[in-house]
Amino acid sequence: MKITYPTLLIISTLCVLTSCKEQTKVEGATIPETPVTEVVQTDALSAWADTPKKRIKDWVTAVTAKGSSDFIPVEDRIAVFDNDGTLWPEQPVPNQAAYMFDYLKKEYPNYPEWQKDTMISAVVKGNYGPLKKAGMTGLMTIIDKTHTLQTEDDFEASVKKWIDTTMSKKYNKPYNEVVYLPMLQLLDYLKAHDFKNFIVSGGGADFMRAYAEEAYNIPPYQVIGSYGETRYEVIDGKPTITKIPGSIYVDDKAGKPQAIHRFIGKKPVFCGGNSDGDQAMMQYTSSSKYKSMCVILHHTDGEREFEYDLKTLSGHLETALVEAKEKNWMVVDMKNDFIKIFDFE
Repeated sequence: MKITYPTLLIISTLCVLTSCKEQTKVEGATIPETPVTEVVQTDALSAWADTPKKRIKDWVTAVTAKGSSDFIPVEDRIAVFDNDGTLWPEQPVPNQAAYMFDYLKKEYPNYPEWQKDTMISAVVKGNYGPLKKAGMTGLMTIIDKTHTLQTEDDFEASVKKWIDTTMSKKYNKPYNEVVYLPMLQLLDYLKAHDFKNFIVSGGGADFMRAYAEEAYNIPPYQVIGSYGETRYEVIDGKPTITKIPGSIYVDDKAGKPQAIHRFIGKKPVFCGGNSDGDQAMMQYTSSSKYKSMCVILHHTDGEREFEYDLKTLSGHLETALVEAKEKNWMVVDMKNDFIKIFDFE
């Protein structure tokens, strides 16, 4: 199931101003003057509460208005966003992990060697205890089984099919619809003011590139994430990139500023995140020579979404929250600051 980029603007009332009584005479006849119509701007951040909305708009106005002392040239308007927990949910497990678990279950009957692996067999049966006990080693094993030895085309097709057709258990919606409406509006609002939006996330780069343009209107070449080894070869006359086992660059914490430097080459002026994993990226953004803005989503809504900060394996938020208060980063209380969290509400 594919959807178009969600409608981000609520249509406002048109104020029609007419000159009701004055008439103009033309060769003895009286012809009413043409009514004057004024279109009121729609609210581009309608899913946001007034206070955070005003702060965002004030900053954008300050840095984009010509003649402003805080003006940022268009070529330097770089905005970076984390993905999991910032643009869409990452609980109860990150969506890429959910994809891997579903892939294991689907392919399990085709791999006798998987059936002999007690950890994989446990995951297929819904028991994640052995995987948690194995830690990073176990996770790397799962990544190898579900990612490596696939061509880039096969992997992209697999992820797209999963994203478009797999239903979120909490919302009973396809994963490509379970994205934060306020953040989609923010992406669109920044783009309308000539910002270039990048995703900089710990998730797999190829995994995110499979759906980022459809879900967020961010093209694949503006998606930076973790990545592993690949092999180039010509197969049946077709140049092919294949994922292979090997080292992985983890685009998280200090790795995010390093990746921004390597792949973007400019320091961001806007940063959106939700966890301590984004803290270094926010520090890097705050060091810009321009007036910067950092936004942290605090997951406080246990009914419409999930409530967590400290007691979670993914999306831990502690030290970044402390620094946010020290540096006046904008902390978004999702329960109170998001009027709507999802478009389908």
